[in-house]
Amino acid sequence: MAGSDLPHTALAIVIMGVSGCGKSLRQWRFFSTNFDVRRTVAAMLAAALGCSFVEADDYHSQANKAKMSKGIPLTDTDRAPWLESLRDAIRERLDRGEDTAVSCSALQLKYREILREGDSNYKAGCYGTCRVKFVCLEASAEVIADRVRKRANEAGHFMPASLVQSQLDLLKTDENEGITVVDATLRPETIVKATIAQYKEELASTASLMA
Repeated sequence: MAGSDLPHTALAIVIMGVSGCGKSLRQWRFFSTNFDVRRTVAAMLAAALGCSFVEADDYHSQANKAKMSKGIPLTDTDRAPWLESLRDAIRERLDRGEDTAVSCSALQLKYREILREGDSNYKAGCYGTCRVKFVCLEASAEVIADRVRKRANEAGHFMPASLVQSQLDLLKTDENEGITVVDATLRPETIVKATIAQYKEELASTASLMA
């Protein structure tokens, strides 16, 4: 994994991907008996760095959750205030010089661009110097659908398996963005360790640890 072009100035690392890929706080309890509920990639990354954790699901409106629970995909109009609230949460932390780990689907470039605006100095297309970085967890459609079904049945999560394909259809990345793509079936500890190693020169948390 390559690093980026930043000094130690604090980063927001967004663990992204479709629902069920394993990026967020609630998932691993249902996917494998080997994983504890809190041993998920974004939450574990936050714990390892001693920084804050932002769970995108917590920023959805009740209207969005109700819509998804009925199997109705969100529109960009639905997503806009949700993404803007996440952007503001990221900016608040970065402006204080704090790292943060974020769990968010961030499926398309236009959604990621809103989150990148959490870096108040971000200029569109200047991905290397942006302090909002993305790690995309990917797995097969079958693996994702099975995970979402288990989560919905056992935890009552608002995202049904019927929306998995719509999310996979939306997921688009461009290699120019410098997004790190990771196999979502790897152990989360492995992904966290690699992510910290990738960004250790830029993270404020690792700077304080090495001081």
